[in-house]
Amino acid sequence: MTAPAIALKDVHLSLGRGAARVHILKGISLDIAKGEAVGLVGPSGSGKSTLLMTMAGLERPDSGLVSVDGQNLAPLDEDDLARFRGARIGIVFQSFHLIPTMTALENVAVPLELADAPDPFYRARAELELVGLGDRLDHYPAQLSGGEQQRVALARAVATDPAILVADEPTGNLDEVTGQSIIDLIFRLKRERGATLVLVTHDAGLAALCDRQIRLRSGMIEVPHLEPAQ
Repeated sequence: MTAPAIALKDVHLSLGRGAARVHILKGISLDIAKGEAVGLVGPSGSGKSTLLMTMAGLERPDSGLVSVDGQNLAPLDEDDLARFRGARIGIVFQSFHLIPTMTALENVAVPLELADAPDPFYRARAELELVGLGDRLDHYPAQLSGGEQQRVALARAVATDPAILVADEPTGNLDEVTGQSIIDLIFRLKRERGATLVLVTHDAGLAALCDRQIRLRSGMIEVPHLEPAQ
């Protein structure tokens, strides 16, 4: 039996301090298969983004197991976790998170340099050409449209050929037409790389493109109600 790409078992996570501390994830258990595309859906405040960040190793749970690409994340210190994330997990954010003082080419080269990849700028150029930005290599984020910035972010996310690609509302800051082009690009890159895709979205059309939707409510996975057989 093939091991899952992502496995969570009884994960609890709280954020904040003292009286302001809030129990966000409440006993999440979940397996995501290698190569699967999963949409995390649910109302605002249901824990979708927190669950995604926990899968990506950006939030550490209070208890429970998080295993990604066969690696239990709990024993990793912050440096080891950052190295693992840089090599195995590609992350796309709603607000792009590009480095404003770096060109598109430099932004994509950063994770390759950190991973000690050979010829990082050559590979970064190739990734940008794949997302249709071969003529924007030397432009800074402020000189790019929102759609172009998200394409740079996508090129950066897949540059190291990660096993896992996670995206948090990747079309949230884009108009409908630009958003659709980004959706098409995300799924094309996922197919070409054979990656596992997990995305958070409020867009029902985007969620419907996934192999499976997981609905969260109040920090728990909502179990579909099945009508009894007649």
